Amino acid sequence: MFNGVMLLWFILTALSVLFVAVDIRATPESKVLKWGFVLLTAYTGPLGAFLYVLGCREPLPGLHERYVSTRWRQVLGSTMHCVAGDGVGILTGAVIASLLHFSKTTDIALEYILGFAFGWAIFQALFMRDMTGGSYKRALISTFFSELLSMNFLMAGMVPVMMLAMKSAPSSQSPSTPGFWFIMSMALLVGFVAAYPMNWWLVSRNMKHGMMTVRPQNETGIGDKVQSLRHPSASHDHTDPGHENGGSSMDHEMVKVSKGAITGMTVLSFIVFGFGLSITLMLER
Repeated sequence: MFNGVMLLWFILTALSVLFVAVDIRATPESKVLKWGFVLLTAYTGPLGAFLYVLGCREPLPGLHERYVSTRWRQVLGSTMHCVAGDGVGILTGAVIASLLHFSKTTDIALEYILGFAFGWAIFQALFMRDMTGGSYKRALISTFFSELLSMNFLMAGMVPVMMLAMKSAPSSQSPSTPGFWFIMSMALLVGFVAAYPMNWWLVSRNMKHGMMTVRPQNETGIGDKVQSLRHPSASHDHTDPGHENGGSSMDHEMVKVSKGAITGMTVLSFIVFGFGLSITLMLER
């Protein structure tokens, strides 16, 4: 029966990835987040496709700006971006650890290091450096804490599920088995849920971006047209950190976050991560 469930899951995942990869081409979203949704759907199957339709897909032409402006959709985009990028490194670490027969502690450490490194250095800083003026160094500095906090919550949810499932199904510890990929998918799905609250805090303080709207310069959304009617002197070429081509779907006020708040949330994130590891240790006994 379990094999049948996995087979159904992989079939639905393949269909979901195909749907998102084709459909998202018409969605006025940034290329990075488009790839992020494809990756998220590869990890989480039909749920990823459902989140794409519910949270990012333009319901009607010209409505994307207004549609994605709600806070929960902004947070969805932020969390998706985190899991999509970190997931590549995490899965790479899991495969390496399995093939080299690393201990469970080393496995977790490798997944954390590679997940954080890829998510921070590539998906956050490199791909989104234009939001910090094109400077990769500045992007690394500005995204470090947001990536760290989100990563800790992701791992806190993912690790217990992964380790308990691997223990319950020893034959699924090899990347050559379907069970390995099914378990990693479920673990990343739980990690996504665990990381969502922290991303809400980060987005609400403008420490992470959410969904964006990227349209050709000669194309405007309904939200832009309404804005121009209210303010005839306003230009559609205004610059805003939330939109790659000018114009933004993110209208958050800039919030100055104190060092104390960042320190406190960093400590909290490590406590939550430690709690997840403690659960893993208890389940291993």
